Amino acid sequence: MTTRIENRTFKELSVGDSDSYSHTLTPQDFERFSIAAGELDPAAVESGLATTNGFQAIAGSSGWGGALVAAMIAGRFPGAGTEFLGQTLETKGAAAPGDVISLALNVKSKTPAGRRIALDCRGVNQRGDLILSGTVEVAAPSEKISRRGVRGETAEVHEKGRRYRRLLEMARGLAPLKTAVVHPVDEASLVGAVEAAREGLIEAILIGPEAKIRHAAEQARIDISPYEIVSTEHSHAAAQTAVAMARSGAAEAVMKGALHTDELMRAVVDSQLGLRTSRRISHVFAIDAPSYPRALFITDAAINIYPTLIDKRDIIQNAIDMVLALGIVSPRVAILSAVETVSPDIKSTLDAAALCKMADRGQIVGGILDGPLAFDNAVSAEAARTKGIVSPVAGRADILVAPDIEAGNMLAKQLEYLADAEMAGVVLGARAPIMLTSRADKTIARIGSCAIALLLARHKR
Repeated sequence: MTTRIENRTFKELSVGDSDSYSHTLTPQDFERFSIAAGELDPAAVESGLATTNGFQAIAGSSGWGGALVAAMIAGRFPGAGTEFLGQTLETKGAAAPGDVISLALNVKSKTPAGRRIALDCRGVNQRGDLILSGTVEVAAPSEKISRRGVRGETAEVHEKGRRYRRLLEMARGLAPLKTAVVHPVDEASLVGAVEAAREGLIEAILIGPEAKIRHAAEQARIDISPYEIVSTEHSHAAAQTAVAMARSGAAEAVMKGALHTDELMRAVVDSQLGLRTSRRISHVFAIDAPSYPRALFITDAAINIYPTLIDKRDIIQNAIDMVLALGIVSPRVAILSAVETVSPDIKSTLDAAALCKMADRGQIVGGILDGPLAFDNAVSAEAARTKGIVSPVAGRADILVAPDIEAGNMLAKQLEYLADAEMAGVVLGARAPIMLTSRADKTIARIGSCAIALLLARHKR
């Protein structure tokens, strides 16, 4: 199968831009210091792209890790035409054939003189251990280059959940969140909470009918003796108790268990006893989509049914604030509609235009907004170019803003079930972060939600 491989010129790159790649190491990698997989272009190293212009120095000084970085820079990000200037790259740990290495490159700084770009490089293995880190300085390409690559049988391995493991790495060393876990009376929700506690993300307080919680623990064969249990009569009482604890400061966060979202959120949004603030409460899905080259966030797909323009302003600001806490600088926000032009017949296009102008006037801060954008234009640079869209967001969106809950929820679920994506969910705009996972979510999604909540809470502090 053939594919197009395009470089990123100096003008196209911005601080905060990132790309990631996962590769399963083989014995040949250690022997040849080359990567022959997926979109890195199998010829990237062997044709000389990764061993000319100084790139051989990276591989020579850091072995297999340097070769992986060199191949990714030369073949993909920024790509062909990149010149090596210097590096401080260090291999942190041992690796062996069969290890899955997830490498992330992030534009740390950009200097017009000499088209200098500093790339922050981090690599983790399948266990989330940091094994490669440092900085590489390059001269980014001045001209656009597009060529054909070949995706063979050893195609790129997109490891599911790798971005959640990076969140876990970021959260290490932070004090765990004292978290009220609401009604964890089934195996999935209880195991998710216990695993998050074992990872050091939360200090779990289990709230619900004690007999049911203990029965779930027996079924899952897990020890819950280290965790406090606050017994309540039913799920409704568990939600009220958890919210009261968060309101008083006895808990720093709330985590949804085996109850319906409406039941928990009814307690959260209560005007007298809930967790409301002046900001509109909204939800963000953190999407780990293996085929998308960066983390992706969708809002709002769970709370606000038909948000008004002012609601959308808060929804976007909530999402930007969260993404900034996760270390993404100047996140790109795509305001979605069915079309990419403003039409008085489609209200979401009018909202998108108004929101962009609100950002221009400082009513939304911290991100780069554009819209309306159709979904294809938001995530595909090729689609945007085909339609003649010139935009700093099109094709590179970090945050997707849905026009309403129906569109957002369907989009998120389609990514999960058709694109093999993992999803974590967090409610924002309340006095405390709320991990709002689906009852069908796997443990990795629950842990990812806890990592996001912890990073957000400590960032605010």
